[in-house]
Amino acid sequence: MRIDRIELREVRLPLVHPFETSFGRETEQRVVIVRIDSGGLTGYGESAAGIGPWYSYETVETCWHVQSDFLVPRLLDREIEGPGDLSTLFAPVRGHNMAKTGLEQAVWDLFAKDAGRPLAELLGGQRERIESGVSVGIQPSVEQLIDRIASFVERGYRRVKIKIKPGWDVEVADAIRSRFPDLPLMLDANSAYSLDDVSVFRRLDAFDLMMVEQPLGHDDIVDHAELQAQIDTPICLDESIVTPEHARWAIELGGCRVINIKAARVGGLAAAIRIHDLCRKHGLPVWCGGLLETGIGRAHNVALASLPNFRLPGDVSESARYYAKDIIDPPFELNPDGTITVPDGPGIGVTVDEEWLNEHTARFEVFEA
Repeated sequence: MRIDRIELREVRLPLVHPFETSFGRETEQRVVIVRIDSGGLTGYGESAAGIGPWYSYETVETCWHVQSDFLVPRLLDREIEGPGDLSTLFAPVRGHNMAKTGLEQAVWDLFAKDAGRPLAELLGGQRERIESGVSVGIQPSVEQLIDRIASFVERGYRRVKIKIKPGWDVEVADAIRSRFPDLPLMLDANSAYSLDDVSVFRRLDAFDLMMVEQPLGHDDIVDHAELQAQIDTPICLDESIVTPEHARWAIELGGCRVINIKAARVGGLAAAIRIHDLCRKHGLPVWCGGLLETGIGRAHNVALASLPNFRLPGDVSESARYYAKDIIDPPFELNPDGTITVPDGPGIGVTVDEEWLNEHTARFEVFEA
C-alpha cells in the first residue's frame, strides 16, 4: 500500500465537565487528528497529547512539529506492507510516542478497511463488548465527588476510578467506601507521591481497592517495586510504561501487579499488543486507559480493549461522558449492562462527521505525494 496523502488537523472540543487531576484542570480537549489516504481509502488516527507537558512531555505543539517535520516525510509516498512497518520506519525518531500513534492508528484503519475487516478483528480481539469504567477528576468537595460517583453508578459503569493527590486521598477513599461499600474502586495518583508517603498507602489498604495507579515518579519502576512490597493493594503502572521493554522490566522487578495500556503512551497499537501479550504470558491483567480522546481515538481504544487479556474495566467511557457532540457517528454509548459494543464495520467502524470536524478545526495542513 502506498501512502498518497496525509492530513493533520488540530481539533478543539469543549468538555461537558471540567476534568481535574493532580496536574491541573482541563475544560477543553485539544488533539491532532490524522487522516491518511491511499488508493481511494481513508484511515483516521488521533494524537491525544493535550495542551501542556503534564501527563507527558508531549503536547499538541510537539506532536505537530514532529509529525510534520520528521514522521510524515518518512511515511508519505512510501510503500508499506502493513502497520508493523511503521515501528521500523519511525525508529530513528526517539520518543514522541503520541505523535507516532496518530499516524500508526490511521494506517491500521486503512489496512483494516482494505481487508474489509473490523479493526478489532485485525488486532486479534475476541469480544463483542468491552467492560466500561469511568474516571472521575478531583472535585471541589467530597460531597460533590460522591454525587458524581452516584450518577455514574446509576448510569451502569462497572468500575470507578478517582484521581487523588496529597490531602485528597485517605479521607476521600473512606467517604466513598462508606457510601459505596461494594463498588469496584481504584485510585489514580498520577505520580503525586514519594516513598515518604508509604504510610498513606498502608492506610489505603483498608478500603479493598482494585489498585492504586502510578503513585510514584512518572519514570520510576524501582521505587514502585519497593512500595509494592510494603502494601497489599496492587500497584498499576501507567506513565512508567512507555515501551514493551519497560513492561518487561516492571514485571521482572515486581514493580506492579497490573498495567494500564494506552496506545498513545507506548507508540501505537502494535506496541500495545506486545505489552498485552507479555502481561498475558506472566499472568498480569491489563486494562485500557484513556486520554479524553475524541471518538476517533476512542474507536481505536475500543478495538484494542477487545483483546483477551484486557480483563478489567478500562477508562473507555461513552462519548457523552466528555463531549456534548462527538466527531463520529454514531457516538459510543453505554449499554444497560455497563459495556460498550465493539464496532463490527470495516476499520474503526464509525463514520467521521466531516462537517463537525471542520467546525472544530483550529489548524490544518495537507501533505501530498
